[in-house]
Amino acid sequence: MIYYRGWEESLLSPVLMLKLGEMVLKGLNRARFEQRLLDTLRRRLAAFGAFSVRSLQSTVYVEPEDDVPPECREAMIRQARDAALLVFGLAAVTVAEKTPTDMPSILDGALSRCGLESAKTFKVEARRADKSYPLTSPQICSELGALLLERLPHLTVDVHTPEVTVWAEIREGHAYVHTAPLPGAGGLPAGMSGKAVLLLSGGIDSPVAGWRMARRGLELTAVHFHSYPYTSQEALEKVKGLARRLAAWHGPMKLYVVPFTAVQERMRAEGPEDYFTLLMRRSMARIASRIARREGCAALITGESLGQVASQTLEAMAVTGTAAAFPVFRPLVGMDKEEIVSAARQIGTFETSIQPFEDCCTVFTPRHPRTKPRPGPVLDAEAGGTWLALEEDATAGAERLEVTYDPHC
Repeated sequence: MIYYRGWEESLLSPVLMLKLGEMVLKGLNRARFEQRLLDTLRRRLAAFGAFSVRSLQSTVYVEPEDDVPPECREAMIRQARDAALLVFGLAAVTVAEKTPTDMPSILDGALSRCGLESAKTFKVEARRADKSYPLTSPQICSELGALLLERLPHLTVDVHTPEVTVWAEIREGHAYVHTAPLPGAGGLPAGMSGKAVLLLSGGIDSPVAGWRMARRGLELTAVHFHSYPYTSQEALEKVKGLARRLAAWHGPMKLYVVPFTAVQERMRAEGPEDYFTLLMRRSMARIASRIARREGCAALITGESLGQVASQTLEAMAVTGTAAAFPVFRPLVGMDKEEIVSAARQIGTFETSIQPFEDCCTVFTPRHPRTKPRPGPVLDAEAGGTWLALEEDATAGAERLEVTYDPHC
């Protein structure tokens, strides 16, 4: 593949084109959203070399800096593409060939970038954002299609179901030639919607819940309840792995590991067995609320799905929710298990979640848990118990970890 350093040589250069998502609908705040997205991209891409990142007309252009050796540029662009696919706020991600706007150069770009040698059918789509360009979009399609058929006579045109669609976009004095874009992560840039605490277990559901709310622009602080020796060090490492995987999408995040053993043991000794899970979840909500206040968060996030287990009935969620000092977001509440599993596979947490290391929610599980609890007995049990006093110690003893994702691992 041929690259260029100056347009006077009329050669090709790879570029990453990133289409902005729903932030383009924002009004006066749009500039803030775009700036947050650009800052995030620059941080993520720094691991792969020096890039130019600029935004123009709802598209972000990412290119290796001019002093990058030509032989490195394609590899850098592919690494940048993979990183950009994990950035919230982008609707589409495309690797394109940047060329001069004359038709022979656009043809070279299509031959270089679009994999037409192994295809049998194709069509051309054109977009002329630069209205000063002398050819209309249909004329670009016609001329480029004719040149491709002349150069590659094995091809035929199929405007309905082509194997390859060649896109030629004329923008700001250059042409960008590419095939169909990859879907981006969507949503809003992380941190634009405020902060929330994610109650992160070692299961399948809570990482998906955290991902869905991070995609809506929330900055996450994860809280995990660890009950050593009833839960193992392997179980804790599993949760750290889940947090690192979330950090691939979210960016660096805090993880609080709360020592929960003493609270659970006291609760087991003093509380009614059939209410144990509800009392435990209310205790978690109170501790998570204290950490949320410390971190400046305004909500809690859980992985609850309506009716999935005894503690996630409508009545049970109503009882546990009143213990929280902040709104409780349940983004999975209307999803069934297969939908959640599919989402976990998509975001890369499923294989870690199914590792056979139990978390604290499986400790002291009641034989006959209440599925339609009433608030009265729960409040009476808490009034007569002493584990609430231990919650302060658990909060104070929480270990705060800084979690990052290493793209090279």
